[in-house]
Amino acid sequence: MTGVPASAAGGSARAKGAATSPGPGASGSADVSGAAPEMGSDVTGPTPDEQGTLRPARGGKIAAAAVNQASVWNVANLLTMLRLLLVPGLVALMLADGGYDPAWRAFAWAAFAVAMITDLFDGHLARTYNLVTDFGKIADPIADKAIMGAALICLSALGDLPWWVTGVILGRELGITLLRFLVIRYGVIPASRGGKLKTLTQGVAVGMYILALTGWLATLRWWVMAAAVVLTVVTGLDYVRQAIVLRRQGIAERRAAARETEA
Repeated sequence: MTGVPASAAGGSARAKGAATSPGPGASGSADVSGAAPEMGSDVTGPTPDEQGTLRPARGGKIAAAAVNQASVWNVANLLTMLRLLLVPGLVALMLADGGYDPAWRAFAWAAFAVAMITDLFDGHLARTYNLVTDFGKIADPIADKAIMGAALICLSALGDLPWWVTGVILGRELGITLLRFLVIRYGVIPASRGGKLKTLTQGVAVGMYILALTGWLATLRWWVMAAAVVLTVVTGLDYVRQAIVLRRQGIAERRAAARETEA
């Protein structure tokens, strides 16, 4: 390659399909397109130095690092996948040997506890280390609801938990998820402290019901589940209120913007 820029001499040759051979100083079989980078682009392709030798662009390594950080196969997403795999395992352990063997129920509790613990870490890791991906945004809430729903349905099927409790909790979770999608055009409903407390209380209550508890511990788990149901309903109503306010604000802002445009 000579010191002449490829963009100045390669236009007609490319149109005819002719390939230029690298001259002295070219490194290997470098493929030079000769196309000029877009204006304002943060990452450019290889650029020749004063001797015409191709040098990798400085932004290339940065872009590669960003792609690696946003890879689907990161730690946060692997924890989410683990929770998804634990769902059928939890069901099998809870229903093993008729569903009332204390040993199998203890194993089921261990699987449920692992799922709850990984739920606490995967979101934190994704936000802290910039590991947020489209897969994680979709799979994380699915994994959360799948593991909780599987445990509740198994408990109700075994007669340990009334079906109406399972219906209230799962109905609230699915309803709020649908509500978030309906108002997402106006904004995002943030997770509240009450919602986080609800999730924690639900996890503790369901975990206590999975274990074969007797005596005062069986009575205690009833009260913990009652608190979880109350928090489920109260926080659900609060999310509905936030959604209504968010929608009204969004509509008002759109109307104001339309008036300014017309003016």
